[in-house]
Amino acid sequence: MTQKPRAADPGDTGSTPGGSAPTEPTTGDGERVVIRNNRKLVDTSEPEGTAADAETGVPAEGLVEDAEVVVDEIEVEVNSTDGPEPSGPAVVDAPAQPVDGGGSSSLGAELEALRSELDERTRDLQRVSAEYANYRKRVDRDRNLVQEQATGSVLAALLPILDDLDRAREHGDLVGPFGTVAEQLTTALGKFGLNAFGEQGDPFDPTRHEAVAHQTSAEVSEPTCVQVMRRGYQLGERLLRPALVAVADPE
Repeated sequence: MTQKPRAADPGDTGSTPGGSAPTEPTTGDGERVVIRNNRKLVDTSEPEGTAADAETGVPAEGLVEDAEVVVDEIEVEVNSTDGPEPSGPAVVDAPAQPVDGGGSSSLGAELEALRSELDERTRDLQRVSAEYANYRKRVDRDRNLVQEQATGSVLAALLPILDDLDRAREHGDLVGPFGTVAEQLTTALGKFGLNAFGEQGDPFDPTRHEAVAHQTSAEVSEPTCVQVMRRGYQLGERLLRPALVAVADPE
């Protein structure tokens, strides 16, 4: 008597005895089922009983055993793909706490205090910056003044030498090498800002001229310097020495 095969679950295997089982498609990250083709070759010289069983639709015992093994392998693979279940209590998000009205008012007061402090510090910084800028200007002005005073003191000490050179020039003694040295000295002192003034015919200026003689003349229409006894010098806008002149007034 032929043993009847155990019926396989169609939903798990989907295979037919003696043939190739179709492979189910896999979608996404779901369970992937692989069914191997365990087709068994049967000898052509089968007994009559086996051929009769095949004609009646009863599968061979070898194919039934192969199908059972395939089903067992599918169940093992499905179980192996299932991950371990998470252990421990479930995590539940705590509900958001409502904002207290008193806290917002205190936060606003603190923000206002910070703004007031920031404004005060900004004004302090602006005041300090302005004071520092004024300090730098004052220091630069004082430095320039001290430098000008020092230069004026040195040049004032050399003015008598320049007066001697002027008198020698009037008498025609500045000739040859002596005249060359006199011209070089005058040019070098001019680079420091020393300027000579006081020429015959200049209008009389009491802030720059010192009158040592006074006369009248019909040839002038205003007070005029008719004779220069000693030239004056100035350093930039600063007066080092006034010029000694004789002044003629119109009649």
